[in-house]
Amino acid sequence: MPIRLFDSLSRELRELKPAQPDGVFRFYNCGPTVYGPAHIGNFRTFLVNDVIRRLLELEFPGKVKHVRNLTDVDDRTIGQVLKEKRPLAEITRKWTDLFHADCIALNCLAPHVEPTATGHIREQVDMIDVLLSKGNAYRSADGSVYFKVSSFSDYGALSRVKERELKVTNSVFDADHKDDVGDFALWKAYKPAEDGDVKWTGPNGAAEGRPGWHIECSAMIKKHLGDTIDLHTGGVDLLFPHHENEIAQSQCCNGTTFARHWYHTEHLLVDGTTMSRSRGNYYTLGDLVAKGSSPMTVRYALLAGHPRKQLNFTLDSLHAAESALATLRAYRSSLPPSGGSANPFGAVFAALHEEINVPAALGALFLIVNRGSRGVDAAEFDKVLWVLGLKLDAPAAARRDIPAAITALAQKRWTAKQARDFKAADALRAELTDAGWSMLDGKDGYKLEPLKKA
Repeated sequence: MPIRLFDSLSRELRELKPAQPDGVFRFYNCGPTVYGPAHIGNFRTFLVNDVIRRLLELEFPGKVKHVRNLTDVDDRTIGQVLKEKRPLAEITRKWTDLFHADCIALNCLAPHVEPTATGHIREQVDMIDVLLSKGNAYRSADGSVYFKVSSFSDYGALSRVKERELKVTNSVFDADHKDDVGDFALWKAYKPAEDGDVKWTGPNGAAEGRPGWHIECSAMIKKHLGDTIDLHTGGVDLLFPHHENEIAQSQCCNGTTFARHWYHTEHLLVDGTTMSRSRGNYYTLGDLVAKGSSPMTVRYALLAGHPRKQLNFTLDSLHAAESALATLRAYRSSLPPSGGSANPFGAVFAALHEEINVPAALGALFLIVNRGSRGVDAAEFDKVLWVLGLKLDAPAAARRDIPAAITALAQKRWTAKQARDFKAADALRAELTDAGWSMLDGKDGYKLEPLKKA
């Protein structure tokens, strides 16, 4: 059964298949910028990518190479350096650890390679040198380097951006140093007031400084996946200018097609509008866990909509998700381990193979669940759960003797510990102790026990 996804470049449904003779499917998705916690809008995209990865693993077993980067140097990470007066690596490590803890809690498969921008400065500089030598880039008076958009005739093919929109979008950035307002930065000259102590040796003839945001992904892809990849994904917010710029600089540098397929996940709305702290509708996984939801409940809720349609997330959707998980949990417990005579889950997989249509897949799944367990075994059902990334372990709050508030406090402490924020973890442990509970940490989780009264 082929996997078909909408291709943002050709605007049509196309089958996913590897192009290289080795049969390896090369897959890249843009990862987080590690300057703060990832929010649930970020994780909607990461979870969709996780389902894509799982389908690919079934379709091309042992022949998938998945790369997801970490953006650990850009305006926002450097902004945190200046704000907190701590080294860049220390700040980004803290948020990287939290991101990994959240991914584990949400049952995301780890990428095969997770490169960092700071770990690939040489590769970025090398690409910029090639672009300079080919005439696709130029040095500005301050020692920065810009990509010359007019040198790439296909610019705008992905996003369908018009020249007027391009000029308006870019007109406020570095206009004094560009040949044209549509050009974008490949290398930014060092400015002490803006960059603190963050700087590296630049390309030939350029000043010390740091890479532009867009060149980071191109260099990491070239290093770990080659000049042409089979699938590039990300949120729709990255389509322009980030992915448009990746295409331009990669194809000019490498002289060949950059990505054979592009897929973008739509925005997440919260309570019918965009997320913002000022509106009080900005949530991280930790925020929702603190309110009493399990990570699996959050995963289900964020996957419940079609990836190419906006999904409206509400706190009520978490209640619906937990109810659905409880139904699946009860159904799973009714199944024999193996030996079933029927495998009725073809419609579930068909929906997932056609555009990652999770709502249709869940609809087909619950039709089966509602008919009962006759002839079905747990092994076949577990394959469906694995592709969706759903674990049906009973949530911690299900223990009747543990109040939901204590469970939420324990999960918050576990998340802090996974992020190596040991000061916060110790403070939260003290709160648990004061409330009469001990928390026993294990390798992959924790246990809560009431303290014995003296």
